[in-house]
Amino acid sequence: MAENTASTDYVKLLNDALTAKADYIDRTELPKLKEELRGYHTGFASLYNLYLKKGLINEDPYKQEAKIGELEVPSSAPFHDAERLEQLTQRLANYDNQLDFLVNFYQFSAEFLNLDRIKRILGLVKYIDWVHLTPDSQNTITRAVAEMTNQIKVGTEPLTMSVITESLSHLNKSFNPIMGYLKILTDYQKEVYKLNLRDITGGMSQSEASNIASLKKKFLQVKAGTPFYPDLADEVIKEDYSKDGPTLREDVLNKLKVAESKPKTVKPQISFKNILLEGIQGLGGTSGTFTEVVTKLDENQTILENRNHGFLHKLKKLIQQVFNKEPDPAIYNIEYMDPVKGIPVKEKVNYNSFRSDLDRRIRLLIPMGPRGAALGKLEAMQEEQLVSFLERNIRDVQSIHKTLTALDEFFKAEVEKDSRDKIKGIKPELGTIKNAILRANAKRQEYSAQKEEEEQLKRLGVGHTSE
Repeated sequence: MAENTASTDYVKLLNDALTAKADYIDRTELPKLKEELRGYHTGFASLYNLYLKKGLINEDPYKQEAKIGELEVPSSAPFHDAERLEQLTQRLANYDNQLDFLVNFYQFSAEFLNLDRIKRILGLVKYIDWVHLTPDSQNTITRAVAEMTNQIKVGTEPLTMSVITESLSHLNKSFNPIMGYLKILTDYQKEVYKLNLRDITGGMSQSEASNIASLKKKFLQVKAGTPFYPDLADEVIKEDYSKDGPTLREDVLNKLKVAESKPKTVKPQISFKNILLEGIQGLGGTSGTFTEVVTKLDENQTILENRNHGFLHKLKKLIQQVFNKEPDPAIYNIEYMDPVKGIPVKEKVNYNSFRSDLDRRIRLLIPMGPRGAALGKLEAMQEEQLVSFLERNIRDVQSIHKTLTALDEFFKAEVEKDSRDKIKGIKPELGTIKNAILRANAKRQEYSAQKEEEEQLKRLGVGHTSE
C-alpha cells in the first residue's frame, strides 16, 4: 500500500484549523445569519398576511397543526390556473411555517449545519426571487407572488403601502448577507467532509484512493446513508496525490485561518444591548400582523353594526343626522380571563377609541422592526432605558392582544347565525403576536440572567474590564 502524501501532520493541522474555524463561525457569523433570516421571515410574514387579507390566497386550515421535523423546501412545480388558489394557499402557508421553524427552532451551530442542511436553507432563501420579483419570471412561485404583490399595491392605503415597501426592502437587503454567511458555512463544511473522507482513503492503496469509482464504492460501504460528492473527492485526490498537493493543502489551511484573538489579559466591556434590541425588534415585526388584524376587525364591526336594529334604532340614527349630532359610540361588552387570578373579567370597550389606539400602536411598532427608522435611536440608549422601553412595549402589546382575543370571540358570538360565516377570525394573527410577546419576554429574561452572571463575576474579582 502506497503512503498517502497527505501526512499525519497535515491532517492534524487541518483538524486544528477546522476546530478554530467552527468556534469563530459559532461566535461571530451564525448570530448574524440568524438575525438576517429573522428579518427575512418578518418581511415575508407581513406580505403573506396581506395576501390573505386581499383574498389572493386562503387560510390553510392545516397550517397551525403542521409538524416539522426537518426543513423542507415547498414545491415550485408549475400548476394549472384551475388549481392556482389551492396550490398557492398550501405552498405559501408551508413556506411561512418552514421559515418560522428555521428562525425559532432550528439549531444554529457549525457542527449541526452540514452541507445537506445548508442546501435546505439555500432552497428556502431562493424559493422566491425577491431581487427580481417580476410577473414575467420563469420561476412559477416568484411569478405568482409578483402578480399578487402588484395587485395589493393598487389603491391601497398609505399604512399598508408602507408595510409592503418595508417588507420588500427587508427581503432584498437580507439576501446578499445571508448568501455570504452560508458561503462561509459551506466552505467550512466542505473541508470537514474532505477530512472525514481521508479516514477512508487512509486505509486504501493510492491507486484505489485516487480512483473516483473505487473511492465511491468504499465510501458508500463505510458511510451508508451519507451522500457522496465526487467534486470534493476529486479535491482530496488532487491535494493528497498530485504534484500540486503541497500548494493546494497550504491554500486550504490559509483559507481556514481566522484572525488572531486579542490577548486574554485585555477583555472588552460586555454589552448586552443586542439581547434587548432583538426583543424590541421582534415586537416591531408585528406591525404588519396588527395591520391585518385592523382590516379584519373593521369588516367584522361593519357586519355587526349593519344588523337589523329595528325601527326605533333607525329613527334615532336619522335624528342624529338631522341635528348633526355625533352617533353613539360603539360600546362592546367583552369578557376575558384574568391571567393572574384565573377568573373571567368583564369589560366595556369603546371600539372607535380602541381602534385609534391600535393605529397609534402600529405607527410606533413600524420603526421598531429590523432595520426600522428607530434602530439608531435605540442603539444610542442606555441599557437601563432599553429595559424599560422593552418592558413597557411588552405590557402594551399584551394588553392589546388580550382585548383582541376577547373581541374575536365577541364578534363571532354577537352576529346572527346567517352572518357568522362572514366574520373573519384572527386566531392566526393572534398566534403570531403571542409568539412575538413570548420571544420578547425570553430576551428580557436572557438579559437579566446575563447581567446577574456578570455581577457575580465582578464580585468574585474576575469581571470584564474596558480596553
